[in-house]
Amino acid sequence: MTTEISDRTSNESHYRQIYHRLGTTPEQLAQFCQRWQIVELSLFGSILRDDFNMNSDVDLLVTFKPNHSWGLEFIQMREQLSTLFNRPVDLMTRQSIINSPNILRRENILDSAEVIYVQKLEFILSQES
Repeated sequence: MTTEISDRTSNESHYRQIYHRLGTTPEQLAQFCQRWQIVELSLFGSILRDDFNMNSDVDLLVTFKPNHSWGLEFIQMREQLSTLFNRPVDLMTRQSIINSPNILRRENILDSAEVIYVQKLEFILSQES
């Protein structure tokens, strides 16, 4: 039990540090994701490492709700994230990385990506009359 509490405290501290680096709150990020029909948002790259600095960009993987995709709005989405984080953003869909022919890059990104937002799933149970 002590290990679980220690792990949870360490995990909370890690995420506080991530959001501090991003310059935003979980609530602001959740609002953004809900507006854009995002079911999962992950970080990868220097934001997760000790070499992150004031000149670093933020690398993100995004997964949209099924049957939701964006054309030129994807650029607007990236710009809104850049404004939210006050730094450049590199935004890619998870599927584009999965489909990448560059095996080393694909494995590196997918193995290191850390989820920071997951849409809550709400289940409605119907009762039979």
